[in-house]
Amino acid sequence: MADKIGFIGLGRMGKPMAANLVKKGFALVVHDLNQTAVKDLVAMGAQSAQVPELARDCSIIVTMLPSSVEVEQTALGEGGIFAHAQPGSILMDMSTIDPLATDRLAQQAAAKGLSMVDAPVGRLAEHADRGESLFMVGASDADLARVQPLLNAMGTTTHHCGPVGTGGRTKLVNNYLAVTLTQVNAEALALSQRFGLDIGKTLQVLLGTSATNGQLRMNFANKVLLGDTTPGFTIDLAHKDMSLVIAAAHASKVPMPVAAAVHESYSLARASQHGGLDFSGMADVLCGLAGIDKPRVPKGWTPG
Repeated sequence: MADKIGFIGLGRMGKPMAANLVKKGFALVVHDLNQTAVKDLVAMGAQSAQVPELARDCSIIVTMLPSSVEVEQTALGEGGIFAHAQPGSILMDMSTIDPLATDRLAQQAAAKGLSMVDAPVGRLAEHADRGESLFMVGASDADLARVQPLLNAMGTTTHHCGPVGTGGRTKLVNNYLAVTLTQVNAEALALSQRFGLDIGKTLQVLLGTSATNGQLRMNFANKVLLGDTTPGFTIDLAHKDMSLVIAAAHASKVPMPVAAAVHESYSLARASQHGGLDFSGMADVLCGLAGIDKPRVPKGWTPG
């Protein structure tokens, strides 16, 4: 493995992704403001460095950061990646950010003799833990070939969506559906609770008809319905992604009235101090607003 890999951003998704790279034998240099996360990776065999040193020494630099602001701050400026990376290096941003920010970064990377890949992550945090993530990649064929071994180490599925910029745009389409389905599921379960229906029997119906969806089967069944709202993907992040969707829709002149309504529901959840919950916890938020019991399945229940 000739390329030395830099990894910036060791949050809930980034840390297990970086750990999987170390486990698969990659020479990894990490950076994060959270020194506990850095120390954990160093204990596994990674090195740590500040951004300038990391950019100088690594031919592929991965960023996995909360928003466009952090990615651009890390890439640009005197202490940023672009100022210190060697010509021919690749910045692979795996964050979910504004596609226009990706376009700007790609243009500035090219001006400095660097390449840009956008490869946001699909599936949930537990998939990242197990190295089973899905990636939506925007890249040239040549750049994809260079980063593919990393993607193989961190996940099981890679979709080459087209040139740089298409990965993030595909992710927004995906997350629009995922976040909206979470809202719809939450409303349906709140209505079921108000009706006094047996939650297990109701779910058997929903999961056996065309009403079923991946969020209900994969996320709700393993999180909120079991009483677990510890975050894999928070309400705050879902709200951020819906903000990106709406901004992109406005820029593209695409009307998305459902997106606007869902965005405001997540705004309400955040204003009620629930932003740190897993986004499946929207079911609890809506039940709380309605003054009804939270939806919970009996012990031992399985989706079937």
